[in-house]
Amino acid sequence: MSKSSGGRRYLALFFPWLPAERLCRAAPPPDAPIVFAEKQRGALRLASVDSHAAALGLAPGMPLADARAQIGDLAVVPHDPVADAAWLDRLAQGCARYTPLVALDAPDGLILDIAGAAHLFGGEAGLVADVEGRMDRLGMTLRSALAGTADAARALARYQALPAPDEAAAVRRLPVAALGLEAEATTALVRAGLKTIGDLSGRPVAAIVARFGAEAANALRRLLGDAPSPLDPRIRPPPIVVERRFAEPLGSSAHAAAVLAELAAEAAVALGERGKGGRHFRATFFRSDGLARSIAIETGQPTRDADLVMRLFAERIDSLRDPIDPGFGFDMIRLAVPRIEALGAGQLRLEGGAANTARGAAAVDELADRLATRLGRGRVRRLRSADTHIPEQAQLALPAVEAPPPTPWTATEPGEPPLRPFHLFDPPQPIEVIAEVPDGPPQRFRWRRTLHAVRRFEGPERIAAEWWRRRDNAGLTRDYYRVEDAQGRRYWLFRHGLYDEKPDPRWYIHGVFA
Repeated sequence: MSKSSGGRRYLALFFPWLPAERLCRAAPPPDAPIVFAEKQRGALRLASVDSHAAALGLAPGMPLADARAQIGDLAVVPHDPVADAAWLDRLAQGCARYTPLVALDAPDGLILDIAGAAHLFGGEAGLVADVEGRMDRLGMTLRSALAGTADAARALARYQALPAPDEAAAVRRLPVAALGLEAEATTALVRAGLKTIGDLSGRPVAAIVARFGAEAANALRRLLGDAPSPLDPRIRPPPIVVERRFAEPLGSSAHAAAVLAELAAEAAVALGERGKGGRHFRATFFRSDGLARSIAIETGQPTRDADLVMRLFAERIDSLRDPIDPGFGFDMIRLAVPRIEALGAGQLRLEGGAANTARGAAAVDELADRLATRLGRGRVRRLRSADTHIPEQAQLALPAVEAPPPTPWTATEPGEPPLRPFHLFDPPQPIEVIAEVPDGPPQRFRWRRTLHAVRRFEGPERIAAEWWRRRDNAGLTRDYYRVEDAQGRRYWLFRHGLYDEKPDPRWYIHGVFA
């Protein structure tokens, strides 16, 4: 075990032929060797090859023309890194059955932190055998390695050629390419006679830094366990996780939904013990073939109501274009609550039951959650007041499931007309105004080719620019007027700029009163 492992154990998975094996899952493989080409530096080069092409001497980086000259019969496929990344992410999602700490080692590897998880499979050997069996059923060629640091596990999975008596000896036998340096740096190490990690580790660190750079020394220290080798997991471990494992896979979606309801009830109990409520719930269905499918819901307010959570999951499942396919059955179901917030007790009426206002607000929140779950989180929005005096920024339309607590709206004095119109134009529409004095109120204005005579007005309400939010401390002052024309129609007008700020300020209509 490495010096800095601190009891951690890492399992690295390397898929040497991932693009080709991903492609062969969707269609029967061709008889010819498969190569994946992409344009690099103005020429088509090989980005990846399959095992058949590699055995014939083809390798990534080779010009496609040279590959065709060497082997006439080639199946050339455009390189699709997006599809490869999506498939690697699906493999990572399936590996979450072993540990929540799964990191992507793009473009063709994964690293799992299995500390405390191996005993569920009878030890590390049993866990590795389970991983290898599932990947074999998926048609994936796998090379794996265990180590006390993430960097050592990755290097062993990719570069170890012969078995060694222990981990330290195995790491020292690795070629210097296992450091993951740039090609030029690796070539310089080999030319200096430093071909293995053992050769390099026998040199003083100062000499390595002086000749090959600090990155080479840092990579060596991480590989040997003399420096931290942190793991960046694909998904951070949620605060609450409940799960069920099954000796016999579940082939019924209805049975899986019943198990999910039980997990929701367990999660509600765990939330109650913490005095918290969940805002985000994620259910993952692990299939026996190694793949997994996740669905997630969000709520506008924290909740620990298991029935509400299940109703939202039902809405989410019904809205899926691609139904959840159990395949050969689910062998594990997990419910995680990644986001939790404080949830206090609700006030009850003396005669029992929730207060009418609280019950009404809860009903509206539940309706918004159901609509957002079915239609999409960005389709259902709430208007929230913002702490600003700029009219068009005084309210925000945010997704209902993520809207922050509202700032109280400014109330109008009883019997007074509204300070702001019910309808605002975005952006404000330009108008032509005739005023008695430069800074005076409007007397007449033309809007949409119609001339309006102002009979009454109120104002100005002067709103200055928010200079503290502008780097140049600029911005024009607005003078707002509530006006009524001869026909009794009321408008909200403003002059954009004072005459000492701008020689010829423009006028705009910003809204109309009902």
